[in-house]
Amino acid sequence: MAAPLITQSIEIDASAEAVWAVVSDLRRMGEWSPQCKKMIIRNGPVGLGTRTININRRGPLIWPTTAKVVRFSPTRELAFRVAENHTVWSYTIEPNGSGVTVTEKREVPEGKTTKVSSVLVDKFMGGTTNFEAELKLGMAETLDKIKRAAESSGARAA
Repeated sequence: MAAPLITQSIEIDASAEAVWAVVSDLRRMGEWSPQCKKMIIRNGPVGLGTRTININRRGPLIWPTTAKVVRFSPTRELAFRVAENHTVWSYTIEPNGSGVTVTEKREVPEGKTTKVSSVLVDKFMGGTTNFEAELKLGMAETLDKIKRAAESSGARAA
C-alpha cells in the first residue's frame, strides 16, 4: 500500500505570479524533476483539463505516463492526475511574510495505486518504502530548482 500523502515545501523569495509562471509551465518539468524528464502538452495552453504525455526515467528505466490537469487556480494551485497509477501531483503557492511557500504533494487516494504500478514499484524500483523516500528527495530537488528559477526571474515579493 502506498502512502496516501507525500509532501515537501520550500520558502521562495518571489511573488506568487513569478512562481506560478515557473510551476505552470509544464513543458519545463524536465528541468525541475529528477524523474519526469519531459511533459508534452497534448491540447492547447495549460489549464483545467489539459492532457500531457510524460516521459519518466529512473536509472536505465524509461517509461511513459499520461496525465490530466484536475485543479488549476492561477497563482495558487496546479494539480494533475496520472492515469497509469491514479496518483495526483500538485503544487500549491501560499503567500508568507517575505514571499511564498510552495508545497509539492503526491496524493494516493486511500493508499491504492493500480496493480501494474504496485508490481513495477515492488519489482523494479526497490519497493514502496524505498521508492517513496526517493520521491520525497526528488520533491526537494524539484522545489529547489523551482525556487532558483523563480528567484532569478527578478519578480521579488512585495
